[in-house]
Order: sequence, then C-alpha cells, then structure tokens
Amino acid sequence: MREIVVDIETTGLDPKKGDKIIEIACLELINHIPTDKYFHEYVNPQGKEISEGAFKVHGILDEDLFEKPIFDEVADNFLKFIADSPILAHNAPFDVGFLNHELSLENKKTIADDKVIDTLVIARSKHPGMPNNLDALCKRYNISEQKRGLHDAKSDCELLAQVYIELIGGRQSNFQLHEDEGSTDQTEDKASRVIRERRPSQKLTDEEIERHREFTRNFVKKSLWPQKD
Repeated sequence: MREIVVDIETTGLDPKKGDKIIEIACLELINHIPTDKYFHEYVNPQGKEISEGAFKVHGILDEDLFEKPIFDEVADNFLKFIADSPILAHNAPFDVGFLNHELSLENKKTIADDKVIDTLVIARSKHPGMPNNLDALCKRYNISEQKRGLHDAKSDCELLAQVYIELIGGRQSNFQLHEDEGSTDQTEDKASRVIRERRPSQKLTDEEIERHREFTRNFVKKSLWPQKD
C-alpha cells in the first residue's frame, strides 16, 4: 500500500486572502514505512510577501525565493508524484486547502476529500484533551526532533511519518520477535548443555556391572538382567 506524507510552508494563513505556498514536501510510504522517495520544491510566491508570523515558523525570507519556480511550474510534477495515493497531512484542511486552492487557480486536478487522511484527527481521537500538534506528538512518542527551532516541510514530513506509525500502532507489531527468538534459542542451548553435563560420560566398569548383577540376583525376583549361575 502506497501513501504520501505531505507538508507545506506558506506566506501566511489564508489562501483566499492571497497567501501562497512557498515550500512543498512529500514523502512516500509503502505499507506505512518511509522509502527514500521524496518530492521537494521551494516555490516563488510571485510577489506575495511572507508575513512576520509565517517567517517566525519557517524562517524563509522573501529573497530566498526570487529564483525559485512558480507554483504552475512544479504542479504537474507534484501531481505525478502523489498520483492516486492517499495523502497524509497533519491538520489536513490547512495543507490540502492551500494545495487545492492553487491547483484550481491553474486549472489542475485537485485532491479529493476521500484521498485525505488527517493525522491530527487520529491524534485527537487517540489522545483526547491533550496537545496534539506535531511537536507535542514527537515528545509523547519520544521521536527525536532536529535542534533547529524552525519548521521546514521536508523535515516535518519525516517526523510525521514516524508519528503516523505510532498513531496506528505500527511499531508495536514486531514486539521484538527476533530478540525473543534469540532468547529462546539461548535457553534451549543452556538446557541442552545441562543435560549433557548430567549425562554419564563413561561406560560402567566390570566391577559396577557385577555389583548390579548381585543386587538383582539377591533382591529382584524375575529380573530381566542376565544372572550368573
């Protein structure tokens, strides 16, 4: 099963007020496990300035984007990468809403609602009443965050992929079976060694055989052990 983790950075919070996407990142998952396949582009917002609040989140400057492609130039490659796979996003209405707004402006195919999985909804269902932003979930699941203090779309995709596995219980499926199998083997080896150590290592001597015959002759009636006349 193929899924795509998606994250974006923007100039602000509302595409209907002219805010634009300035970074898109996608990470492929196969059977919930990240592969090495990414889509990642910085996007020129075509003159829309980055708001102070957005800059504090991602640290991207207007001048960083002057020579980057505009959205229309990356849209087809983005759509080709996601194909018809389900889309994973944290607070999906924000990310997918921005993407669909810009895709519709360019008369491109938009992302269908039934293809979207919102990990924030999953997290709120699993941890009601608790903080469920990406930073809080990383701390809760002991997922290491980069010491950058800022968000970037590619790193957030990588973190969300790990959080998603935790949310659906994926890491628990192995239960460290390989380690348990190794422990079982070690236990069996130890038991076999004890048995070997307790097993007689020599044949009985002639004297021991004779003493046993004498015992059976004197104390055991109808013994199967051969008796001397």
